[in-house]
Amino acid sequence: MSQNSLLFTPLTLAEWQREYQDGPQRIREIYSAAFSAAENSDPAWITRASAAHIEEQIAVLLAALAQGKTLADFPLFGVPFAVKDNIDVAGLPTTAACPAFAYTPQDDAAVVAKLKAAGAIVLGKTNLDQFATGLVGTRSPYGAVPNTFNPAYVSGGSSAGSASVVARGQVAFALGTDTAGSGRVPAGFNNIVGLKPTKGWLSNRGVVPACRLNDCVSVFALSTTDAFQVATIAGGYDASDAYSRHNPRTAPARLPAKPRFAVPDQPEFYGDRHSEAAFRQSLARLEALGATLVPVDFTPFRQLAEQLYQGAWVAERTVAVGEMLNQPPEVMDPTVRGIVEGGLKYSACDAWQAEYTRAALTRRIAQALEQVDALVVPTSPTIHTLEEMNVEPVRYNSHFGYYTNFTNLADLCALALPGDFRADGLPAGITLIAPAWHDAALAHFGALWQQAVPLPLGATHKALPAAGPLPSSPHHVRLAVVGAHLRGMPLNHQLTTRDAVFIEETTTAADYRLYALANTTPPKPGLARGAAGQPIAVELWDIPLARFGEFVAEIPSPLGIGTLTLADGRAVKGFICEPQALERATDITEWGGWKAWLARHQSA
Repeated sequence: MSQNSLLFTPLTLAEWQREYQDGPQRIREIYSAAFSAAENSDPAWITRASAAHIEEQIAVLLAALAQGKTLADFPLFGVPFAVKDNIDVAGLPTTAACPAFAYTPQDDAAVVAKLKAAGAIVLGKTNLDQFATGLVGTRSPYGAVPNTFNPAYVSGGSSAGSASVVARGQVAFALGTDTAGSGRVPAGFNNIVGLKPTKGWLSNRGVVPACRLNDCVSVFALSTTDAFQVATIAGGYDASDAYSRHNPRTAPARLPAKPRFAVPDQPEFYGDRHSEAAFRQSLARLEALGATLVPVDFTPFRQLAEQLYQGAWVAERTVAVGEMLNQPPEVMDPTVRGIVEGGLKYSACDAWQAEYTRAALTRRIAQALEQVDALVVPTSPTIHTLEEMNVEPVRYNSHFGYYTNFTNLADLCALALPGDFRADGLPAGITLIAPAWHDAALAHFGALWQQAVPLPLGATHKALPAAGPLPSSPHHVRLAVVGAHLRGMPLNHQLTTRDAVFIEETTTAADYRLYALANTTPPKPGLARGAAGQPIAVELWDIPLARFGEFVAEIPSPLGIGTLTLADGRAVKGFICEPQALERATDITEWGGWKAWLARHQSA
């Protein structure tokens, strides 16, 4: 298969869903046409799924439809995806880019199993820096993965193959892993999205560990909307993974309409003026979108990044794959072997001291981020050619991790986005970084960013279609407010201090009546549904589920929370009123909303 071959016409998940709407049976035709040639000469792939392996997956889906299931039961029906070759796929070898390590698992990794259950089709296993040790995409006996825009340059790693096949439209999405930036640097170098989720959101069961305390399964896609939808399907608590975590449901659903972004006060580009210029252009775009940029001292971020490879944390890699050191030296990439061997020189005391240092720097980072909504950095400060990387494999790799290595150590989530291109035609992405569990908020902004910045999808030369909405969040309550909690009203702080975010203005169904309640401070309305009425203006807010109970506890009688029906038929939580309170209230339905009544009442 050639380096530039395009396997399928559909690219995004929405396009794939439309592809099957009128005939899911077409799935066999689509895949047989795409895989008429079995030859694999593409260095992005280590193992391609055989026609029989793909047919097995298709047969399961078609059998489910025959038994009464519908496409609605399979949100990823027939969508092709790739899996980094340190993540298990049943029946396909897992090599971690080391043939001497290879084994064939009987079971899928937890995330792969969830995606296949949603209807996605595994096409094969992708190339990586051996044992996920590197940010370059060159440390593999299966060959270096070239950059999709200029093959003289590196693709980024370690999830090199996964990024490459997504960028070229060979799959709709791919799984990678991200310990030090492996799910972000390749995204930046190939003009795609790399979602580095909160640690513990996606299970690591069935993943070859690099550093178990910091490993994350990541998602590559052409759009933020697709990446977040895939992560939502693949994610969730896994009791069989010791490092899996429950979502605490306290983070905001979105960033504010005019977010505040921290930026490094003295950004580092290692003399690369093309990267610096591209980043400054992207910052200007952020400001044009209404963002405020706040310079912050980057020292604690840089110091924590240095800990990952220059301190005792590297011994985690030795624990993960140290048995390979007993094999002949030639079975491992020499650079990878040198890194793994480096962990042997540290003591238990060194490890504890490294943890104390991590905790202290993490606290400083958390304090720096308290006054902003997210941090924005270049995904990588620079890029190098394959030839340059051969000369300085360790130093240049370290450069790539300047803006990534600290993220998992500090328990942050991140989203790598396509950004303004460099003057030499190479991609240069940006990355949003925020506290744990802010994944949905970053994804919402990322979707807005991609709609506002006219860039092609990966290396396909195709434009991003109009974006659909992100999946509804099970971690937030959509609440309709009608009175004193509206924006600019005296009780709005009860929402904002609980990280609730404004979603939209709309109206109720046409059978509601609005009343001005008597003897309430501050003045409040009551909303009631009856046989006659009219649409009443409301605001919709998303409040974190864990904070919803606190909010409800502050609501005084005669008000309460029930379910409202909106003009478009949606049912949401909203304010209701006890009937007896309406007997002494003033009917203000004709004004159509609380703010309209207040304005006219006060000007009368």
